[in-house]
Amino acid sequence: MSDTCDAVVVGAGVIGCSVALELARSGRRVVVVDRGPSPGAGTTSASSSIVRFTYSTWTGVAVSWEGKHGWDAWQDHLEAPSGEAVARFVRTGGLLLESPEQDASRVAAHLDRAGVPYERWDAATLRERFPALDVGRYWPPKPVDDDAFWADAEGEVSALWTPDAGHVDDPQQATLDLARAAQRMGAAFRFRSGVVGVERVAGRVTGVRLADGDALSAPVVVNAAGPHAQAVTALAGALDDVTVRARPLRQEVQHVPAPPGFGAEGPVPFVADLDLGTYLRWVPGGGLLVGGTEPECDPLEWLDDADSCHPNPTRAVRTAHLYRAARRIPALTVPEASRGIAGVYDVTDDWIPVYDRTSLDGFYVAAGTSGNQFKNAPVVGRLMAEIVEASERGHDHDVDPVQVVLPRTGLTVDLGHYSRRRSVNRDSSFSVMG
Repeated sequence: MSDTCDAVVVGAGVIGCSVALELARSGRRVVVVDRGPSPGAGTTSASSSIVRFTYSTWTGVAVSWEGKHGWDAWQDHLEAPSGEAVARFVRTGGLLLESPEQDASRVAAHLDRAGVPYERWDAATLRERFPALDVGRYWPPKPVDDDAFWADAEGEVSALWTPDAGHVDDPQQATLDLARAAQRMGAAFRFRSGVVGVERVAGRVTGVRLADGDALSAPVVVNAAGPHAQAVTALAGALDDVTVRARPLRQEVQHVPAPPGFGAEGPVPFVADLDLGTYLRWVPGGGLLVGGTEPECDPLEWLDDADSCHPNPTRAVRTAHLYRAARRIPALTVPEASRGIAGVYDVTDDWIPVYDRTSLDGFYVAAGTSGNQFKNAPVVGRLMAEIVEASERGHDHDVDPVQVVLPRTGLTVDLGHYSRRRSVNRDSSFSVMG
């Protein structure tokens, strides 16, 4: 069976659903296909869903600040009916502990330019405002089985405090919110429908073939397939001029009980701790999510095939995450067993996503989004729709990158920042921090 539409979006994660909503708002008949059973059932469901603004690049800061305003007005962004239950943004504030891996002065300059409120906290202020924190400097991060990991601190850390940061309480619900909004605009969804082929005629995409034998004809295809995005672009034969490629990376996040009384006086800030190589996010009800920031001392588990990921947390990664977290929060108990999840990131060479057209006319890519783009979901759909609409009108985005004025903050961003043909961005932190 073959159906016809104006645009196919491959992937029903938070990015794909955001793209579908904005393409539908532009008047296109959109069909979203996903091999999973429901919106956000893949890697999005495992997101720590942190909303922060401490990126290493101007565009990263500007887009995340715009995203925060979208989360603040989530019901309005969705044009959701009054009374519809939607995901909620929880404002906690956030701390970026300063380290050589991410230049805090440069980050602060971007925050100043974007108008993001922040404060510089020295060690004394950290002790006063967040007494649970050990403010010792342990740089560089070390393996926890190295005796040097247990050495005394050499000095003290300072931090950037951003009071408007926080997290979204349910990442899968947020994705469902976007899917429902897209459906209200006429978008259709097909689940358990993997893409096995991309059709093309005379250098232009004409649709996709699905694993169930069906086909979808469309002049526009947007690849937002997460860890499978590179494979889908390969099916399209559109990797020829890509200089920044995305690869699947296995990752883990641990969930442990918070120390007694942690959060009793209100929401607890998240901590991005590149000094030790970890991050921590409070979970209402008495828990902590603990993950890693890809320190150089830890091997990265790149996958040739996203489907080959070992599904369960491993003792080695769990131990590394939790011992580092306990070094920063001494009252944290490392339990014999803990809950956790293992999943797959979709990561580019410089940890900055690709939002772009490709060498195949009509075929677009939103790839390399894992780890630091969930927070931008209210914005990414708009960015991709701007690239699609300009390119379909004949604009050469490669030569003259699309400029977008972000509607809530009024900031202007150059979407060439996300080009597939860019040089690796040396301003990046080369970690989940972006």
